[in-house]
Amino acid sequence: MRYMLLIAVNPAAYAELSEAAQQQLFKDYFAFSEAIQSSGEFVSGDPLQGAETATTVRVRGGRRTTTDGPFAESKEVLVGYYIVDVPTLDRALELAAQIPDAVNGSIEVRPVADFEMPG
Repeated sequence: MRYMLLIAVNPAAYAELSEAAQQQLFKDYFAFSEAIQSSGEFVSGDPLQGAETATTVRVRGGRRTTTDGPFAESKEVLVGYYIVDVPTLDRALELAAQIPDAVNGSIEVRPVADFEMPG
């Protein structure tokens, strides 16, 4: 079963980290990524650009509108994700707890729906 591990953190927390702490966080992410690649559980994953680069699209009454920024006002913003292929939700939760930002942010674990496009 594939699960998406959505990583949300408060960007202000990053600003408070020393250069050494930021470097350690990147090393921890690299180690986590390498571990799930080695185990064969990694499907994909990427960090995201800052929330200030987001554009939100809405269609109302057939008209498209765009708004700069993320969809919702929140202290925590989506900063990245992993998609993993694991046998159980419990394993996905174990992996989510190993993501370095689980300590200061939150990791939402959501099953990826199996959906076949009509042919």
